[in-house]
Amino acid sequence: MKKKIIIAIDGHSSTGKSTLAKQIAKTLNYIYIDTGAMYRAVTYYALKNNLISANHFDKDKLIKDLDKIKIDFKFNPDKGFAEVYLNGKNIETDIRKMIVSNFVSDIAAVPEVREKLVAQQREIGQQKGVVMDGRDIGSVVFPDAELKIFMTAKPEVRAERRYKELKEKGQNVSKQDVLNNVIKRDKIDSERSTSPLIQTTDAIRIDNSHLSREEQFEMVLNLAKQKIQDHSEK
Repeated sequence: MKKKIIIAIDGHSSTGKSTLAKQIAKTLNYIYIDTGAMYRAVTYYALKNNLISANHFDKDKLIKDLDKIKIDFKFNPDKGFAEVYLNGKNIETDIRKMIVSNFVSDIAAVPEVREKLVAQQREIGQQKGVVMDGRDIGSVVFPDAELKIFMTAKPEVRAERRYKELKEKGQNVSKQDVLNNVIKRDKIDSERSTSPLIQTTDAIRIDNSHLSREEQFEMVLNLAKQKIQDHSEK
């Protein structure tokens, strides 16, 4: 019987981590956890409760409110993936909006927020058979993950993809605003003091600037199958 492994997919924003992770999880019949959505849910809570804006961030109040924030994933059979719920409300569409993207890196940089969500993520992954994507999965959440992928692409390429995705969803955004957001998030994610975005020495780097989703999927699926085989033979 093949043993199950943990697959950690880290990388820069708008590199398609979630799309890839969902594909891999579905193919392997693994559990998929969108950790980015968890941080977006906390950001959505902060925005709705006026805790963060362009010139204001009440970190102390957010930290005090962390016990009031309950995040769940519920599988939607019509869509084929688990949607995000905050305190019982489906916020899957709300957390993908540009306003949330503008502040999610600031929220994710708060040590107490990361501590709370990392604990939840580790609990989910205890039984293995998990594909998890984010910024610090291979470096902090699951440093012993059997397969670690680090995804990147040129900022301009990522911004173009993100722009098209937002426009398809009917959001009124400019290409320059999206590019500025990508660059800003890269800086915050890489320079924060707690769990900065890094490529671990044992992670496989994939620059998908010129890869199709199909090419990327096949590449990572083959890596996963090989790791599962190696792990099962031990």
